[in-house]
Amino acid sequence: MKINGSRLMNSSSLSPHEITLNRPPWVATTLGSFLIFTIVVDILGNLLVIFSVYRNKKLRNAGNIFVVSLAVADLVVAVYPYPLVLVSIVHNGWNLGFVHCQISGFLMGLSVIGSIFNITGIAINRYCYICHSLKYDKLYSDKNSLCYVLLIWILTVVALVPNFYVGSLQYDPRVYSCTFAQSASSAYTIAVVFFHFILPIMIVTYCYLRIWILVIQVRRRVKPEFRPKLTPHDIRNFVTMFVVFVLFAVCWAPLNFIGLAVAIDPGRVAPLIPEWFFVSSYFMAYFNSCLNAIVYGLLNQNFRREYKQIIISLCTARMFFPESSNDAADRIKSKPSPLMTNNNQVKVDSV
Repeated sequence: MKINGSRLMNSSSLSPHEITLNRPPWVATTLGSFLIFTIVVDILGNLLVIFSVYRNKKLRNAGNIFVVSLAVADLVVAVYPYPLVLVSIVHNGWNLGFVHCQISGFLMGLSVIGSIFNITGIAINRYCYICHSLKYDKLYSDKNSLCYVLLIWILTVVALVPNFYVGSLQYDPRVYSCTFAQSASSAYTIAVVFFHFILPIMIVTYCYLRIWILVIQVRRRVKPEFRPKLTPHDIRNFVTMFVVFVLFAVCWAPLNFIGLAVAIDPGRVAPLIPEWFFVSSYFMAYFNSCLNAIVYGLLNQNFRREYKQIIISLCTARMFFPESSNDAADRIKSKPSPLMTNNNQVKVDSV
């Protein structure tokens, strides 16, 4: 049944799968084109991130384990849920059945919660690396880092289980997606927004605030006897991950605050939210999945260099061989790097 978008909230007697919206053709074309761009950049960019770490020995470190995990979280939505959203846009409705709807909604949740948990893990990692450098190697050994990443994904899956009991994974015709229904349960929606967005944002903000304070102290030479030896490379890498966090918060904040407002007073708030704002907030959140790889390429010289080497390797069919750009450099440079601190060798390629 076709209805106008403004009357959607009053059509509760219909199943969401039966509802199609009467929109101008350019809306579907715009959203479809936007999503195709997101999928392509998401897949190519995050594969570049993963292969960069795989190929470059210096990038295979504890800090970048979280970066790879974040890239996997971003890839999840591009290989299954987003293509199904495209199909829904083309057909102006969901015709793929209940099972695909539930799988799509679950994977979308897996991606977004996995992303925010990984971003939190990255922030804690950077905080320990810069503010507690003497304890860093013990806290973030390779084995411990893998355990932390495994814990992140276990918590992510556990966080999604209640959705199947609440019945909150539903098709929303406004965004052509099987996703989290904010109106399914007010209490559950408030809990989701707090534990899966607000609380992680508070933790990440605390970590980066402490790092910023320390960086300012180093720049102003406050308490030089206690300050760590931060290299410009360390600061650039911190800024890179800070930008990743800010972009995630900006892209997902509108949708989360809409959900919070609707959960507090569904009857009064839901009809007041313009459809264009709701749809824009969703697709802006979708767009975030393709941004991280771009940020690494723009702000991190090591990833940018490896991106170029991978693209060249694609043309010479050597991408999956163990020899990589840093292997060639190792043949040229026989001397170890002189960059050392009093306690540890500087981890110059950690993100």
